[in-house]
Amino acid sequence: MHVLVLGSGLLGVSSAYYLSLLGHQVTVVDRQACPAAETSHANGGQISVSHAEPWANPSAPFKVLKWLAKEDAPLLFRLRADPRQWAWGLQFLRECTPARTRHNIAQIVNLGTYSRTALQQLRRDTGIAYDHRTQGILHFYTSAQEFEAALEPARQMRELGCERRVVSADEAVELEPALRAIRPQLAGATYTAEDESGDARKFTLALAQLCEARGVRFLMGHHITRLVRGTGATAQAIEHVEVTDHTGRFTRLAADSYVLAAGSFSAALAQPLGMRLPVYPAKGYSVTLPVVDASRAYQVSLTDDEYKLVFSRYTSTTADGQTDDRLRIAGTAELAGYDRHLNATRCQAIVRRVQQLFPGASDASRAQFWSGLRPATPSNVPLIGRSALRNLFLNTGHGTLGWTHACGSGQALADIISGRVPQVDFAFTGLDQPANAMVSVAA
Repeated sequence: MHVLVLGSGLLGVSSAYYLSLLGHQVTVVDRQACPAAETSHANGGQISVSHAEPWANPSAPFKVLKWLAKEDAPLLFRLRADPRQWAWGLQFLRECTPARTRHNIAQIVNLGTYSRTALQQLRRDTGIAYDHRTQGILHFYTSAQEFEAALEPARQMRELGCERRVVSADEAVELEPALRAIRPQLAGATYTAEDESGDARKFTLALAQLCEARGVRFLMGHHITRLVRGTGATAQAIEHVEVTDHTGRFTRLAADSYVLAAGSFSAALAQPLGMRLPVYPAKGYSVTLPVVDASRAYQVSLTDDEYKLVFSRYTSTTADGQTDDRLRIAGTAELAGYDRHLNATRCQAIVRRVQQLFPGASDASRAQFWSGLRPATPSNVPLIGRSALRNLFLNTGHGTLGWTHACGSGQALADIISGRVPQVDFAFTGLDQPANAMVSVAA
């Protein structure tokens, strides 16, 4: 079967890889010049099954109201005259009940555990290198209230098989000595030894090379303008995709099946087909800082839940034999449409937090800032599986967990397209699933 994958980020390239393993002919299409050029370019780097509590939870409505007028808020709704933003926001509120939160945590943990295992198997099979670390992830709290609020979600995650262990402030410093500077402020922590970190962009580029070696074709610099349905007997299927290349030349691309993995732009591509995907862009920021004092820099990947920030460290050797040691800090979410401009206030808020936590570890004067549009669903549960059109499949809406869920999502989708049942308990779209599954994709 010939499968056309729309998007060359983590989800698109992972889909292409697993489809190729099952013997499909695969073509990947993207407007950028190379894979991982947008949201997968400079994310937080965590493969974090333990980061499973959705933004939409019982405490979220109060926090969102408190943060509305705060320019550096961890989660900022920048209200616009945008019906899609308001519809997304209403769905978000509906997901904030305790029952929906428990359901969504189960979905996120199940997919995350499956995906982490798939990534580890891929690493063993291929030897792929991406500055990865397998030292676990430590969630730390400088607010006693935030720490207390984390205990119940952590307990649920442990019941689901994610061993997110509660540890004391002293144990947290033992696990990560770089936290000693803020030991008096630490209220507590949780630690998940099985979680990992690594450079998502390096991984995606390396996986794309493995895909090409398997015969996957990459059509880069091709802007996807429209998905076209058939007529008459083929009205419930995609007939072709219209693209323009970098010269403006128009082309129609046809395949047997199509995978929509275009991140935040998936909803816009699906809308003319009559599909209302609950995916809205949540702009996230990252800062990359060079390490200047390795003894003050963290080794373990960290999550600062109060400030909605994640911390990873990438250490590699350059072509000339030098050590490249970097801190990557990413997070916050700004719902402001498709605007990607860098807000200096939000960028500097991240830098300030890093300097408070790890004074002297990095050089803030050489900070590299980046923003990306995370494709967020109101529940934080992604859309993976069949759409109402028989040959169009979805792999989108992963929000902040695209790296965590990439391999599992790609593997599961390849199974679905191949007529196989994925080996994970997850509410895939278009398949038999629980009545309270997250979304119904209409066409």
